[in-house]
Amino acid sequence: MSPLSEETIEKKLLHFPDWEYYDDALHAEFEFDNFKDCFSAMSRIAFECEAQNHHPDWKNVYNMLTISLSTHSAKGVTEKDFKLAEAIEAIVEVQD
Repeated sequence: MSPLSEETIEKKLLHFPDWEYYDDALHAEFEFDNFKDCFSAMSRIAFECEAQNHHPDWKNVYNMLTISLSTHSAKGVTEKDFKLAEAIEAIVEVQD
């Protein structure tokens, strides 16, 4: 799988307002009401990651979840990253 061009990434990001592109990856930060809600979302995201066989770099501090997506084998952002970002958005949206 080939990495997407920066122009393509920027166009696709118009549909992902919670995400930014820098350092060859997609980045987002989500805030939850508490640690339990954050961890619950992380668990659901983990199942989706396994289903897609694509895994994020992520960090959790209390009620904050920081996620970075890139396709390491392609050394950049690919369609796989946008597919996972879309699934993550759907999971996080349920929390709202």
